[in-house]
Amino acid sequence: MIVGIIGSGAMGTGIAQVLATAGHKVHLLDKNAKALERAAQNIKDTLGKLSKKGKLSEIDAAEILDRLNFTEAYQDFGSCDLVLEAVVEDLEVKQNLFREVEMIVPEYCILASNTSSLSIASIAAACEKPERFIGIHFFNPAPVMPLVEIIPAVQTREGLAEEMKQQVQSWGKMPVIVKDTPGFIVNRVARPFYGEALRILEEGIAEMATIDWAMTNLGGFKMGPFTLMDFIGHDVNYRVTESVFASFFYDPRYKPSFTQKRLFEAGYYGKKSGRGFYDYREGATQSEPTQDEALGTQVLHRILAMLINEAIDALYLKVASKEDLELAMTKGVNYPKGLLAWADELGLEKILETLDHLYQEYHEDRYRASVLLRQMVREKRQFFQ
Repeated sequence: MIVGIIGSGAMGTGIAQVLATAGHKVHLLDKNAKALERAAQNIKDTLGKLSKKGKLSEIDAAEILDRLNFTEAYQDFGSCDLVLEAVVEDLEVKQNLFREVEMIVPEYCILASNTSSLSIASIAAACEKPERFIGIHFFNPAPVMPLVEIIPAVQTREGLAEEMKQQVQSWGKMPVIVKDTPGFIVNRVARPFYGEALRILEEGIAEMATIDWAMTNLGGFKMGPFTLMDFIGHDVNYRVTESVFASFFYDPRYKPSFTQKRLFEAGYYGKKSGRGFYDYREGATQSEPTQDEALGTQVLHRILAMLINEAIDALYLKVASKEDLELAMTKGVNYPKGLLAWADELGLEKILETLDHLYQEYHEDRYRASVLLRQMVREKRQFFQ
C-alpha cells in the first residue's frame, strides 16, 4: 500500500512513522519546507532512540526511513492507495485540500481525515466521490497510543469501515468503529472528566490539587483533570470543548467553563506555556491537596457518575458498540476501567441516585440521566453479566 499523509506536525509525523513501520511506502507532504525538515529529523531521532534501546534494529530503522518520502508536491500522490490529512482543525481548509487531492489521486484511492471534532460528512461533501471518504482518527502520540477511531460518513460506501478496521489492525493498532457524531467516542465521553471537575472547582467544593488527588489516588486515573488539561494545553482542550458544545446544538452537558476560557484568552495554555491551572515556572510553589477521603470520594463519585452517564447515553444512541466504547476509554485515554464495567461495579442504582440528586439540587439539564440508565435500573440489568 502507498500512503499519502498531509501535514507534518506532531500528528502527521507520528502517523507517517506508524505506517512506514508497518511496511508501507509513505509520502509525507507539507507546503512548509522547514516543517518537513523538522519532521524528517524527528522521525530519524525517534528511530535512533528505539534502536539504542534495542526495540528496533539499525537495519529496520534504515528501512523505515527509506520508505518515507518528504515532499511539498501533491503530484507524488498519483499512485496512492490511501491519503490521510492531519492539518489544522478548520473545515474550509480540509475541504479545499481534498478538492485539490481528488484531482491527482487514482479512482481507487481512499481519502481520510484525522479530525478529532469536525463532521466527517461535511468534509466528504467537498469530494466528487464522497463514498470513498472516511474518518481515521489517531491519538497523540500516534506511534505510542494504540486506539484508532474509524468514522464512516453517511456518504461512505458500505463495507469501507470494516475494510479500514482490518487495515488499521495490520498496523498494530486497536480500531473502533464510531458513528459520525460530535467528539466521536473519546472526545465526547471524556468531556465530564474536565467539565464536572471545573464545575466542582467553581462551586468551591474542592481545590484543583484536591480534585486531582481524588481522581488519581482514589479513582486510579493516571492524571487528574487539571494536570491533564495543562498537559494537553488549553489551546487544544478548550477549543475541543467549545467545538463539541456548538456541534451538540449547545446542549448544557457539554458547556465550556469560563475559568478555562480565561486561561485560554490569557495565553496560559498549561505546561507548554509555563502557566495554566498550575504554575510551571521555575521557583513556583504548588498547592497541596486536602487529603480528606470523604471529600475525595464525593468528588470522585460525582465526576464518575457524569462520565458513566455519558458512556451509557452514547451506547443508547448507538454511537458505538458496548465493546468499542470500553476499548476506546481504556486505550484512548487510559482510564483504569471501562466505564460500563465500572457502572456495574458501583451499581447502576447508585449512579442514577447521584445524577437525580444533582438534578434536583441544580435543576440543570446537564445532570439529566440517560434513558437507558433508567431502563436498566428499572429492569435490574447490568452491562456485563
